[in-house]
Amino acid sequence: MSESSVFEQFFIGQAERNQALKHQLRQAFDPFGLLATTSKAYQAWLMHPQDLNDALSQYLNDCVRVQACTMRRYLGEPDTDCIPPNPEDPRFTDPIWCDSPYWDSIKEHYLLNTRWLQDSLYATPSLTEQERSKAAFWLRQYLNALAPTNFLLTNPTAIAKAMTTHGESLLQGWENFKRDKAAGDIAMTDLSAFTVGENLATTEGAVVYRGKLLEVIHYESNTPTVHKVPLVLVSPWINKYYVLDLNPQKSIIKYLVDQGFSVFVTSWKNPDASMAEVGMDDYLTEGIAKIIDVAREISGSDKVNLLGYCIGGTLVSLYLAWANRQNPEQVPVASTTLLTTLTDFERPGDIEVFIDEDGLDYIDAIMERKGYLDGKDMAASFRMLRSNSLVWNYWASNYLMGETPMAFDVLYWNMDTTRMPKKMHHTYLRELYWHNKMIQPDALTIAGQPIDLGKITQPIYMVSAEEDHIAPWKQTFTLVDRVASPVTFTLSTSGHIIGIINPPGPKSKRSFWQGTPNAKESPEDWLASKTQVAGSWWPNWIEWLKPYSGEQVKPKLSSRANPKLCLAPGTYVLE
Repeated sequence: MSESSVFEQFFIGQAERNQALKHQLRQAFDPFGLLATTSKAYQAWLMHPQDLNDALSQYLNDCVRVQACTMRRYLGEPDTDCIPPNPEDPRFTDPIWCDSPYWDSIKEHYLLNTRWLQDSLYATPSLTEQERSKAAFWLRQYLNALAPTNFLLTNPTAIAKAMTTHGESLLQGWENFKRDKAAGDIAMTDLSAFTVGENLATTEGAVVYRGKLLEVIHYESNTPTVHKVPLVLVSPWINKYYVLDLNPQKSIIKYLVDQGFSVFVTSWKNPDASMAEVGMDDYLTEGIAKIIDVAREISGSDKVNLLGYCIGGTLVSLYLAWANRQNPEQVPVASTTLLTTLTDFERPGDIEVFIDEDGLDYIDAIMERKGYLDGKDMAASFRMLRSNSLVWNYWASNYLMGETPMAFDVLYWNMDTTRMPKKMHHTYLRELYWHNKMIQPDALTIAGQPIDLGKITQPIYMVSAEEDHIAPWKQTFTLVDRVASPVTFTLSTSGHIIGIINPPGPKSKRSFWQGTPNAKESPEDWLASKTQVAGSWWPNWIEWLKPYSGEQVKPKLSSRANPKLCLAPGTYVLE
């Protein structure tokens, strides 16, 4: 090799090493690219001095206006907010934030700076939409953390309570802080108020199969006969299944049993490091295909009705495309129900701020070390999407006020986190979220079969939620034109959980819109043409489901091939 070639190889290698070092430093100190985006925003403003001057002039004018308002308050003029809080912002609801000129001035200056910084960032020239969203998200985290309500000396409500209780509230807050620090999470509910199997997940049933990935729970019938075609519920494995069986009043499982359905549900194993190489293929073949086989064997039915919730619905969609490709004449599914299910990840909601090459590399590095992604890490990410209500609200009440959060079963379930095996979660984040291969025919191969959603022919009942920030309803709607199935689309009010856990009854505050979308119809046009219906969508779904559910037969809990192993809720849910 010539001397010039040696030098050329050396410099190429040195450049690669430098690039790798830069990547390692970014992963260590700025895994989500905040510094790079912030630096680009600074440079963009410096390149537009006139716009920068206008923004700063507006800020100075607002500062003068707020200062003048504060002086008038001290002189005894009636209280008027120069910069009123958002009506939905609970942080400043205590009257003292308006009644006292001192506390009012602190609130006004915080809101002034917060809104000016956020508005200026959104107005930054030359930023892409993704950079704008990412920078705005992280700026919002910083500003929310600095709210005066988060600090004892700038929270008048906490100060007043400390004086009234002679410091007892602060001592209790310190005890709460030590408790939560040991648990590694800020408590959102009274954790001592619930026990799975006692006052959560209480519908009677039995575990009839246990494998490396899941326990299959089959529920006792409450009617003399049941529909022959069983209903198989595929729960999300990023949380535990009992969101579908919180208590007798909220349980969709109990409701189905009471309506004469034979109900099976997946109770996924909480993976540890030994399951690092468990992949999406396994979740399909050893998970969803397995529970379908168990349900068919016990019931004697050739087919099942299949339901998937959240990521469970994503897996159900993959399974249907896989089964229709493998043997379209013998797909063991009569109908499918998809609840808040993403199959198109182009705009996956607020969570997309974490999804880029640097962010995914950071998550991969964590999973490489542990063999899994800890559920607390994932829960923290989702809580950051609503940090005021899901983080700082509990910070102030738990620690500054010394309060015990109220008992709320949904929040207890939300804190009962699960882990994600490395290989499966890598596929989920990279191939689905980042490369969005699920909507590209044959771009993704699962369990030996190319995936094409267009192969799905089974009738589908879809339910999405109007305020869902995890699976935005307009994004879930895109599945309608990608399948060959007839689709009934239902949009429920509320969010990702409450829009689904929505039992019927006189106290129901929910409503829904429903109809079969036309080909190429936009979600906006579909919604505009529908009439809002008061109440829960559950009874409507039952009527849709019955024609696919077969004749009435005597119920059967287990069989010789799949005997009763233990009572519900089983063992995996307790791990």
